[in-house]
Amino acid sequence: MYYSGIANTERKAMNSKQPALKPQDLLIVLKISVLASGFSSFANLGRDLLISASEIHAGVQRATTSHLLSKEPEALEVNRAALSEFLLHGVQYAFPAVIGPVVRGLPTGVSAPPLRNSFAQVDKLPLVWPDPLGEVRGISLCPLYPTVPAACRVDTVLYGLLAVVDALRGGAAREREIAREKLVEILK
Repeated sequence: MYYSGIANTERKAMNSKQPALKPQDLLIVLKISVLASGFSSFANLGRDLLISASEIHAGVQRATTSHLLSKEPEALEVNRAALSEFLLHGVQYAFPAVIGPVVRGLPTGVSAPPLRNSFAQVDKLPLVWPDPLGEVRGISLCPLYPTVPAACRVDTVLYGLLAVVDALRGGAAREREIAREKLVEILK
């Protein structure tokens, strides 16, 4: 058998799974990055993002493994340099924009407040996250996680950051350029 000459530790390493960042992990990191009072608990973060505390915990573990978060003795800290690098150079490949049909929803990308005034919105349907409570009809863009529209309705700072991330995920070259500038401002 193939395993007969391999030590137990090598076998365990061969059976290990490669950790992978999930979209909700990025949402968790982005939320922690905009918290004015800092991270308090998995339960509070879960309540804010409409995600279970256990999934928040698992997401924090994956984000820590990916070096987007670091565990300090008393708190979680966002590795802003790594987060910025990932958002600027990797998010469009790891979590590409998925465009769908025209729906009612919450504006995102260049159609949302942080970027809306930077572009002329002439006769163009806006990009929206599908949301039954949304008041804008537009071209749907799948959010990073299903709870994003609800979480953004109550947290305008997170909303602005996620809209910029969506411009990076699926915008045209000029849109991504302006989004990069905004991102640097937000993540200072």
